[in-house]
Amino acid sequence: MKSQNNTISFKSVSEPYVNGSPKVEKIPFDEKFTKHLQKEGKGENIKNQAEKKEVDRKMMNDLVKKSNRCIISVSSLFPWNIFPNTIEVEEGRVTFITRQFMASQSHSVDIKDISNVFIESSLFFATLQIVSRTFVQNDIKMNYLHKGKAERVKMIIEGLRIFLNNDIDTSNYEISELVSKLGELETHKTE
Repeated sequence: MKSQNNTISFKSVSEPYVNGSPKVEKIPFDEKFTKHLQKEGKGENIKNQAEKKEVDRKMMNDLVKKSNRCIISVSSLFPWNIFPNTIEVEEGRVTFITRQFMASQSHSVDIKDISNVFIESSLFFATLQIVSRTFVQNDIKMNYLHKGKAERVKMIIEGLRIFLNNDIDTSNYEISELVSKLGELETHKTE
């Protein structure tokens, strides 16, 4: 019994004729099939890379849109605090800026890492305390805040935590609309 050699013949483009007759090269069938699969794989790889690039670009644009929007910023009152400290609430994090004579320190906590928000009120002022899962001291306090503004900061942080836990994308809302929705959420939560 003779074994058959699986070969495919084709004409070479570079040298169409040798000695007056067409030049024919013989390539094993397995090699041609492998080359075909490689070409097909390269095309699929390029397509996948283009799709990944577009998804990454959209995700990056969404993150930039979300990360730069400050929802509320509250500072401690001046006469009782010579160098006012500030709390800035953004959609994805809360930043605490503490100031001293010729120096300042900034500390950010992601909304997802906040476990509790407390307010201690006195006759005129409030102290806002945020408990973080990641901060070494576990809590951050800001003193001498206006009571109404401290309550508003707490309401916004709590609402953002709820939105984050329910995987709601807040970047689709304008800031005023987002604050309004957070206020509605707080109203319905307390009823």
